[in-house]
Amino acid sequence: MRKSFCIPALLALFAFVLPAKAQEETSKADLYVGYDYLRLNSGGTAFNFNGGSGQLAYNVDDWLGVVGDFGGYYTSNGFRAGILSYLFGPRIKLRRHGKVTPFAHILFGGGRTIVDSPQNAFAMSAGGGVDFKVSEQFAIRPLQAEYFLTKFTDGASNRQNDFRYSAGVVFRFGTR
Repeated sequence: MRKSFCIPALLALFAFVLPAKAQEETSKADLYVGYDYLRLNSGGTAFNFNGGSGQLAYNVDDWLGVVGDFGGYYTSNGFRAGILSYLFGPRIKLRRHGKVTPFAHILFGGGRTIVDSPQNAFAMSAGGGVDFKVSEQFAIRPLQAEYFLTKFTDGASNRQNDFRYSAGVVFRFGTR
């Protein structure tokens, strides 16, 4: 009697555990593209920039990834200027059951101004966001908010404490 009960119980357990494991599978790589809003503070004056960014993330495992972030931002707020950014660093994902994946990252790299006399400077961002899974290959990122530091020469502090907001879509490739 015990053996006849154990076999169906084990089969039932595997029937529930295997699909649960499949729901938690992580993609090998994520490609993000989206809109960016950048609030740049320079020399006591704030400027609004709009643009876009792309990120390529290689997921080392289900909670840790390595990210490359490339963005471009433009303003015509009384003058025409642009900024390009290129940032790299680790991302931590807080995996949970369901469709929501919050994450946090810190990225380091540089920025380049697009004006008459362009300059390069150190840049970094620290923040996070949330992805909503639509399918195994696709997610929506309605929110990514970050402190965005740049160190362009501005005649004042040469340090811009900025804010960056992003929203877009994530394409997922492979499974881990």
